[in-house]
Amino acid sequence: MSEVYAARRGRLRDRCAAAGSAAALVSRPANVRYLAGGAPPGAALLLGADAEDDVLLCPRPPATGPLGGGRIDERLRLMNLATPDGDPAVAAADLAAGRGTESLAVEEHDLTVARHRAMRSVAPRLRLADLASAVEQQRIVKDEEEISCLRIAAEITDQALGELLESILVGRTERHLALELERRLVDHGADGAAFPTSVGTGPNSGRGGHRPTDRRVEEGDFLSVGLGADYRGYRCEIGRTFVIGSAPADWQIELYDLVFAAQRAGREALFPGVACRDVDHAARQPLVAAGYGEGLVPRVGHGVGLEIVEDPQLAPGAMGKLDACVPVTVEPGVHLPGRGGVRIDDTLVVRPEADGGPELLTITTKELLAL
Repeated sequence: MSEVYAARRGRLRDRCAAAGSAAALVSRPANVRYLAGGAPPGAALLLGADAEDDVLLCPRPPATGPLGGGRIDERLRLMNLATPDGDPAVAAADLAAGRGTESLAVEEHDLTVARHRAMRSVAPRLRLADLASAVEQQRIVKDEEEISCLRIAAEITDQALGELLESILVGRTERHLALELERRLVDHGADGAAFPTSVGTGPNSGRGGHRPTDRRVEEGDFLSVGLGADYRGYRCEIGRTFVIGSAPADWQIELYDLVFAAQRAGREALFPGVACRDVDHAARQPLVAAGYGEGLVPRVGHGVGLEIVEDPQLAPGAMGKLDACVPVTVEPGVHLPGRGGVRIDDTLVVRPEADGGPELLTITTKELLAL
């Protein structure tokens, strides 16, 4: 993997050089991990004019092995600060200035005003340029090793959800079910949950990002679940909706079929070259046509990877087109206040038609089951 990380840093170095900066400072943890293989807490990565100048600055010695935010690329030089309360970003600015660097590209969207001022105070002659979202944009298209990690994360998530569906659910609280799901993720090999697990029952079902409460599962409820595993830093997402205890009511079947059709339309729209907004339109239009346009979520999907929400955004105003090997979610839903609702969410990888079209990573059934 050292070659992979070196190549990633090389591409960023070339981009910075073309923009007039001989060095770059990466401080956002997910971006540090992407370029360095690991991101110990508080670490910052300084890219110099040459690969030999690259340094990972840490406020304290990083944990050994794959812990501490991943396994650090052995080619990188590590610099542990003299005091644990030292700021790696400030130390990096001082180091860059000492090398005679004139311009340092920084992630302004990650740095606080206080850190920015502190960097200027130690290196007043160093020009700080904005790196903007250069690393995030580089992260959008995944290599097969990254997709493999996402595939394993999805397998773990499917296993955890499948086991829960085999247990008795009536009488248990949303909070208890969420905790059990997160425990099962770890039991099956996840590093943890990719995001706070959402469990919604009855009138709480179908709400995106619903935080579990002490409401107990009752007969006839919709039960909606949203969860995902974090495996080696890569995060996936799945969302499913079920009916508890008995055959679903007519209104539940009608609503479920509508959301299922919308989600299928979004999945089928995924292919290289399609506009991101067109995927959103494909999944959103059936819900709008059925009269549920008000209250819909602002986007029907997004990229996933080292963070659970990455670019691209599948939203009405989104710019750009999808590339092959980009993992995204497709997650339309409808919530009826006081009654509940349906959310169906999958993680997929954009693939060309010649390779079979979009690769579905989360495979738990989307049939409306009565549990």
